[in-house]
Formats: sequence, C-alpha cells, structure tokens
Amino acid sequence: MALASARHILVNSEESCIELKQQIEAGSDFAELAKQHSACPSGAQGGALGEFGPGMMVPEFDKVAFNAPVGVVQGPVKTQFGYHLLEVTKRDD
Repeated sequence: MALASARHILVNSEESCIELKQQIEAGSDFAELAKQHSACPSGAQGGALGEFGPGMMVPEFDKVAFNAPVGVVQGPVKTQFGYHLLEVTKRDD
C-alpha cells in the first residue's frame, strides 16, 4: 500500500488560502505560516500530518496527496473543513 506524508494549512476562506500560497511562493516558511494561521491542531507542528495511507483522509485531500508532485505546494483544496494548502513531503509509490 502506498503511504504519503504531508503537511497542510487549513483556513476558512479561499482568499486566505491564496494569500498564504503567494507568501510561501515568495519565500515565507510553510511551517511558520501553519503555526500562525492554520485552524487545524496540526498547525502547532508546522502543519505536519505524519504518514497516512489512501482512504485515511477526506477524498479531496487524498486525491492530491497521492497524485501531486512531492515538495510542491498545492491548493486551495476545498473540503468540508475549509480550504487547505497541501504539500506532500514524502510518498512511497
């Protein structure tokens, strides 16, 4: 079974998500922004979600985690929780 590790930032608006993505692309630190802005408890760990397999996350999240290139920030990804920026940090395909 494939396993992925990822980190994310969860916010409640698409606009916030896009703004944070632009800050990361301009050189801001993903983990620092996660600590400051993420509505998810994982924000305290810089957004790190640890390792997970297919089906352990919501479908929209899963699709990105198992298809996106490693190390490239994806988003906004909309789920029932809000808007995510998602970066796959490792994946065993």
